Amino acid sequence: MADKTAIRGPRPPRGPVPAPAAAGTAKPGEALQGLAPVVSPATRLLVLGSFPSVASLQAQQYYAHPRNQFWPILSAIWGLDLRALPYAQRLDVVRQRGLGIWDVYARCRRNGSLDSAITEAVPNDLPGLAATLPRLAAIAHNGGESARAMRVTRTLGLPVLRLPSTSPANASWSFERKLAAWRAAFAEHGIADA
Repeated sequence: MADKTAIRGPRPPRGPVPAPAAAGTAKPGEALQGLAPVVSPATRLLVLGSFPSVASLQAQQYYAHPRNQFWPILSAIWGLDLRALPYAQRLDVVRQRGLGIWDVYARCRRNGSLDSAITEAVPNDLPGLAATLPRLAAIAHNGGESARAMRVTRTLGLPVLRLPSTSPANASWSFERKLAAWRAAFAEHGIADA
C-alpha cells in the first residue's frame, strides 16, 4: 500500500497563519504592509505620502511620528487642534473636510523609516482609488519619494501638486514655509478655512 502522505504534500502549519508584517516590528528584510486609504465620497484633495514610518506602522496611524508636521499643519490650516483628538476623530474631520490620505506604496522592504531605505516597493492602485472618488479634484504628493509617482498620477487627468514633506527628515524647510505651501494647496481646492 502506498504511503498517502507522499501524495498529499506537506501538512499546513498548525495555528494561525502569520500575516504580513504591518506593525513596524518586521525583522530586517521582511516585507511591510502599508495602511488603508482614508477617503470618502466627499474627498476633493488626495494627499499621498510614500510609505508609513515605523512609528506609523506600530500605531497603525498615518503620520504618527511625534515630530512629523502633518497633523500640526492641518491643525493650523483648519484652526483646530487635531492632535488633541483621538485618531478616529481626526480621520472623521479629514473626511468631512474633503481630504483623503494614502501612500504611493502598498508594500515594501525597509530598515528604519527613511524613504531612501525603501526597496522592492509595490505601488498602490492609485487609478483604481481615484475612480471611486467622484469629487476628486487634485492629488498632492507629500515629499520627494511620493512625487516619484507623479508619472502615474499625472495620467489621471487631475492637477498634481508636489508639497514639501512634513517628515522631520525635511529640516531644510521651516514649519512656516511648509504651512504656507500646504495652506495654498488646500485653499486652491476648497478645503481650507476662509
